[in-house]
Amino acid sequence: MTLQIGIIGTGWFSKVHADILTRMEGVRVASVCGTTLEKAEAMASVYDAAGYDNLEHMLEGEKLDAVYICVPPMSHGFIESELIKRGIPFLVEKPLSTGMDVPLQILEQVQQSSLLTSVGYHFRYQGAAQVMKQAMQEQKVGMALGRWMGGMPGVGWWRRQDGSGGQFVEQTTHIVDLLRFCAGEVTEVYAVAAQRSMHEKHEHVTVDDVANVTLKLESGAIASIANTCLLPDGEGGAGLQFYTDAGVWDWTPDRLLLPSAASHPMAGLEVSAGQNPYERENEAFIHALRTGDRSRILSDYADACRTQAITVAAQESVDSGLPVKIKA
Repeated sequence: MTLQIGIIGTGWFSKVHADILTRMEGVRVASVCGTTLEKAEAMASVYDAAGYDNLEHMLEGEKLDAVYICVPPMSHGFIESELIKRGIPFLVEKPLSTGMDVPLQILEQVQQSSLLTSVGYHFRYQGAAQVMKQAMQEQKVGMALGRWMGGMPGVGWWRRQDGSGGQFVEQTTHIVDLLRFCAGEVTEVYAVAAQRSMHEKHEHVTVDDVANVTLKLESGAIASIANTCLLPDGEGGAGLQFYTDAGVWDWTPDRLLLPSAASHPMAGLEVSAGQNPYERENEAFIHALRTGDRSRILSDYADACRTQAITVAAQESVDSGLPVKIKA
């Protein structure tokens, strides 16, 4: 049986997922829902799918096995609720919203329904990240340093605090999630942030363009994650380093460098990122749809809520000037 998949959103991530899905045997992109019919039909035509500008019309007009949600942070809530009501599994791109109110409401509905979900923290599916996770279970982590450094995206919603939630919520969430994935839960955060230049260069910018967040981990380790969106195009980069008594484990989206003193077969060597993590993420979700086996899904809605809670707490700390404890 061919699985019929709907996609909500017509941006870059929607197309990444649609391209992967069309290469998979027994999977069809059946429909696309966009903010306008023109956008939806333009994308849908590439995949021989139907275009819609109304979610309810799409769900009533198509018999869908699952839906991919690829929309800006401020657009979440109604979409997920409608899918849960109809019992339609979904894969949703991060972040789950701009704050915690919507994710907590959706989480309660997901848990009551036991609906199959997946969240797009794709770095978890990287071969290098999985090597790092396994290694950190055998290491005593002293501290970690993370970063997400780059320029400011051009879309208007990203530059508004009420649209994106800010850079730490919208982008740096990947580093927070990878920290959790490899080193365990965070118990407290303290954050500082500022507007330095982007609000002077562009109109309607309400997000901070520099921030630094200190995190306490349940294990006793500490971490610091910094981000900026004021750099010129092409400068900066993302990464996460773990400092241990065996040396520094240095991860970037392209590779992992292992310390030479590590008790690991790859000690002193570089591990490549491996297979496209978006492909592995999609394969895990489609496998779960076909078989009911959710074990390959590395981030479901409940797990992603814990990452969301940390990023939102960081913004709360910026606003209050005080540390914020993460609820268990």
